[in-house]
Amino acid sequence: MRVVPRWVGAALATVALALVLAACLRSEPDGAAPLLETLPVASPEDGGAFSVAPVEDEATLQPDTPPAPEPAPGIDWSELPLEAGTASISCELDYLARGDGEPLADLSRGSIEQALESCEERGVMRLRYDGRIAPDFTTLVERVAAVADERGVGKRVLDINSIGGQVEEAIRAGDSIAESRWTIWVREGSSCHSACVFVLAGGDTRLITGRVGIHRIIRMSSTATTRAELNAELRAVYDRVRSYLERNGAAVAVADAMMAVPNRSLRLLTVDELRLFGLDGVNPAQDDLDRLRLMRKCGEDFVTRRDSFTRAFDLQCKSPSTDLDALNACGLDLRQRFGFPDETCPAESPLSEFDTGTGLVLAPPPPGDAVGQGSEG
Repeated sequence: MRVVPRWVGAALATVALALVLAACLRSEPDGAAPLLETLPVASPEDGGAFSVAPVEDEATLQPDTPPAPEPAPGIDWSELPLEAGTASISCELDYLARGDGEPLADLSRGSIEQALESCEERGVMRLRYDGRIAPDFTTLVERVAAVADERGVGKRVLDINSIGGQVEEAIRAGDSIAESRWTIWVREGSSCHSACVFVLAGGDTRLITGRVGIHRIIRMSSTATTRAELNAELRAVYDRVRSYLERNGAAVAVADAMMAVPNRSLRLLTVDELRLFGLDGVNPAQDDLDRLRLMRKCGEDFVTRRDSFTRAFDLQCKSPSTDLDALNACGLDLRQRFGFPDETCPAESPLSEFDTGTGLVLAPPPPGDAVGQGSEG
């Protein structure tokens, strides 16, 4: 029998181990890998997710007990131009046939009141915004919601297209949106990138057929001179972000995922990731609050049917190739199977923003279906 030298056996074992490791480390197929693309941004101020607010000294930070958000101040109606983007208000939800309404000339009370005047009868409005997340965007959302409250326009849609902007302003706007009952759309051809994702987290319901992407936050006002100092500042910013996400029903894992993507790249979130992170569909935090209220007002049967509709909507209506118009049409057709609009609680029924006193805003009801059960706003 031929004896194999010991060094030959060791060499063969090393080669075998290398082959096993190579197989284990083999990259996933292209279709399963996260989609990365380069941001066409000349500077962080033009988009992305950048932080400018001062941070406390690391010794005074208490990440385990994040501060509660400050109460919203009264509306400041001082003159402020809308420079970060463009905005228009429409009383129609059918953007394909009706467009996006008349552009807002400015952020004055008079301009917003004039734009919302014709929305009073329907009780529905859609704010289309295309631009960066900046202080004037936050002011826009706050002022439109305040006038809508005064006018009794209770159904509100923020139809957004944004490459991102200032993190602190996205948090301010998101908290305002969370307190004033908005549905948020990211429709086909539109994007919600970087800081815009925090705005998305604030909505009561989020309908997405466009692109949502994340990347690392940039510190624009940093005085750090070492990596340790910069990391300490970023930890403080991310603690604020996690606290915001937690109180608005989104997964704090969004912040962790952002840290892993270089700020010159963009990771597009998949449909499954949007659901996993709590950024698509019904806001979990708002859903918990609504469940208690609806149980008292509309009854247990209503809540059960509403939950069943939500599950069916996610399974049957949502797909990567569906546009927002088709997504809404699918939901409007599907909800009839679950007894909506509900005669007792029409305004609380799913997709009630499409109901008016004369039928559906987006599409006519099927033959033989009752008309006139719409929301009063």
